Amino acid sequence: MKNINLGIQIVPKSKTLDSYQLVDKAIAVIAASGVPYEVTPFETVMEGPETKLMAIAKEAQEAVLNAGAEEVLVYYRMQIRKGKDVSMEEKTLPHKH
Repeated sequence: MKNINLGIQIVPKSKTLDSYQLVDKAIAVIAASGVPYEVTPFETVMEGPETKLMAIAKEAQEAVLNAGAEEVLVYYRMQIRKGKDVSMEEKTLPHKH
């Protein structure tokens, strides 16, 4: 099963709870999953098989709701390559021109 990149941004809505603490619940789920990931100011990017990453994403959004968010907005960005892996490293390492 080939690897893809999945960027996920979870925006919690809560009248009483701090949104950053709620987002930390999602990041904890991703960190515990064992897949390579990188947290950025706008989203968290994961690398792995699509079915696994989608399951982790679902678990992450559920964690935010279970932590007390009234609702969540979830934004996904995915890079999928036909017949070949996609890595985070290929996009972040210096390239020769």
